[in-house]
Parts: sequence; C-alpha cells; structure tokens
Amino acid sequence: MGCVDYIDNSFYENMSNREMELIKEHPCYNFKAHNNARMHIPIAPKCNIQCNYCNRKYDCVNESRPGVTSEVLTTREAIEKIEFVKQKIQNLSVIGIAGPGDALANWENTKEVVKLIKEKYPNITICLSTNGLMLDKYKEEIIKLGIKHITITINSIDKTVGSKIYEFVKYEDKIYKGEEGAEILQENQFKGLKYLSENGVLCKINIVLIKGINDEHIKEVVDKVKEYGAFMTNIMPLIPAKGTRFEDNPLVSKKELDKIRKECSLDLRQMFHCQQCRADAIGKLTEDKSLEFKDFTRKKTERIRFAIASKDNKLINQHFGHVDRFYIYEYSNDKIKFVEERGIEKYCSGKENCDDKIPKMDLIKDIVKDCKALLCVRIGYVPKKTLRKNGIEIFETYDLIEEGIKKIVNKID
Repeated sequence: MGCVDYIDNSFYENMSNREMELIKEHPCYNFKAHNNARMHIPIAPKCNIQCNYCNRKYDCVNESRPGVTSEVLTTREAIEKIEFVKQKIQNLSVIGIAGPGDALANWENTKEVVKLIKEKYPNITICLSTNGLMLDKYKEEIIKLGIKHITITINSIDKTVGSKIYEFVKYEDKIYKGEEGAEILQENQFKGLKYLSENGVLCKINIVLIKGINDEHIKEVVDKVKEYGAFMTNIMPLIPAKGTRFEDNPLVSKKELDKIRKECSLDLRQMFHCQQCRADAIGKLTEDKSLEFKDFTRKKTERIRFAIASKDNKLINQHFGHVDRFYIYEYSNDKIKFVEERGIEKYCSGKENCDDKIPKMDLIKDIVKDCKALLCVRIGYVPKKTLRKNGIEIFETYDLIEEGIKKIVNKID
C-alpha cells in the first residue's frame, strides 16, 4: 500500500455504507485512499491549553510534527492558497484545519474559512483537529456547518495522568492547572465526542503515547472513547520537542507502538499510517510538498523576473552557451507577462572559444542581474556556478515558457 507497513484486515468490518462513503477519499481515515492528497491550512494560531510536549514554533522547515508551520494565513490568503494548490495537485481531496494552535480556540476564523471552502469546493472533505476543550460549546455549530470529520486529541481519562501532560488549561478566561484543569478538559472532550458521534460525525481520536506518563493508560483511553462513539483511534509516539518539559523523554520504538496498536485494534479501528503532519502539510501523507508552497503569500505579490533561453520566445529550448538573447518574463499575482528581449554575445561560439569565458560571464550576469532565475535546456558548470554566486537560480528544463515558470516559481527561495 505504499505508506502502510501493517494492514489491519478487520478495519472495514461492521462499517456502514454511509461510513464507507465518508472515508472513501480521506487518506487519514482510510489507508486505501493513500494516493489522495490533503492540505492543512494554518489559520488557527491561538491555543487554549499548554501541553508539556508542544512547542508551536513557526518557520522550522526541517521539523515535521503537529504545531509547526512556516506561515499563518488570513482567511483570504487561505482561500487563495487552496485555489493555487488545487491547480497544482489534482488529487487534493481533504482540507484540514490543524493549527498551529487549536481550530476551536480560533472559532470565528475557522467557521468563516469552512463556510467559504464549502461554498467554493463542495466536494472537498473538511476536517478539523482540536484538543476538545471547546468541543462542548461549539458542537451544535459544527453539525450545522456540515463538518463530518473531527480529530480530537485525548491523552488521558484520568485527571491525575492528565495533570502530568498539561501545564495549564485556559477555559472561559480563567487558567486552571493540575488535576482541576485536566478534569475540565476531559469533561468537555467527552461531552463533545458523544454529541458529535451521535449526530453522524466521524470522530478520530489521537492519543500521544508518552513513556512513563500514559503508556500504561492507553488501553483505558481506547475503551472509553469507543464507549462514547469514536470511529477510530490513532496512537502516536511522542516527538520530544526542544524547549518543552518532555524534550528529554525516552522515545517509543516502532515495535512498541505497533504492539499496542495491534492490541487496541481488537477493540476499535486503529490508524497505522499516521505521519504526524505539520500544520501546513500539503500532498500525500508520505510526500509532503509544503516546502514547494512555502511563503505563498510573499511569492504571490512579489515581482519575480526570469531570464529564458529560447529560440522562438515560445519554448524553453536552448542551451545557455548558444543564446544570443534572453527573453525576460515577470511573474506577479499569479500572472506571467513578457517584458523584453535582451541581446548578448554568445557565451560559446565554438569549441576553441569555450575554455575561459569569465569576462563574458561578467557581461552576461550584468544583463540578467535583475532576474531571480534563469531557465534553459542545459548549462555548463562554470556559468552555473557564477550565476548562482550572484543570486540567480538555475533551472534546466524543456517546456513551454509560461508552463515552465509556473512549475518553478514556488521552488525559488
């Protein structure tokens, strides 16, 4: 199955036709949909609890874990980015709101975005992730919005265990700590879970397995959420994040994780293929393409110039060394326009003249110095190195000019 190491053949047993239909396109709820893509839109920066394993640090592109994003989007930016991504990724089937804070702690933003997505893309599945603190308050509105998929993180059903996981809970403008905070959180989680499950929402429960804290408590959590109508659980290993109380906590091995997942699968459906995605993840579960769309809002408005090696101003179809003119194009606000052509002396006019071309390169780099990238079929090592040293990125490709620019614009730093 590509992204699945273990397949639980009993996963689909006793599933209704309605449930089968609801999970058909959702790669998290259905491992058979692993070729479908999802997109997380980071529109929810605020959070109302502090987990001892969470550090919501932005612009950490090398980390893949919940709570991490490279940007926070406004409602308008989120819709524009969805439209842009949908043009590039044809198999996009799910839009998720997963932070970097909590979807329900940013309810007005979340509600507005959900309405706009449903209006513009009625066939897209919308999925919310939440810690569940505000689930009881907004449960009826969630139903009215037509949301059918909710992920709730429930790490304990015992207030003593919960007090070790959560530093504080902020509920109705008051801070609660210790067992008091954990109890409020758990009460609201289960009220919301019961109501949503009874009203046709498929509730996936995330459980973070934390060695020495709740590892002996997981089976009880699974049994309890099943009692309250959960569709499935996703037991995930703790990712120790720097700057958190659990940063030095021991890791859970894959063997240990799969053992408890398999044990719990006897009681309730389990997710075995979770990738613990970023809050701005885009693409298939195993092929996160979020970096390709990084800084979307900046790139959308920025004017980016391209120098094109072309014989006919239609195709990118010329070797750098044979160019006697560059066609200059500009990208801005998703539009591409031709600016001008600039004549140059050929870098290579014959084998005997192709050894030392640094003086010519000085002239060429001045001619294209306002360009962020140069597109050609092929280019030699020396000119490539020289241009890159001067801040001009090189892309070797053969394509229609506008198509080539569209494919490359999100790869530019």
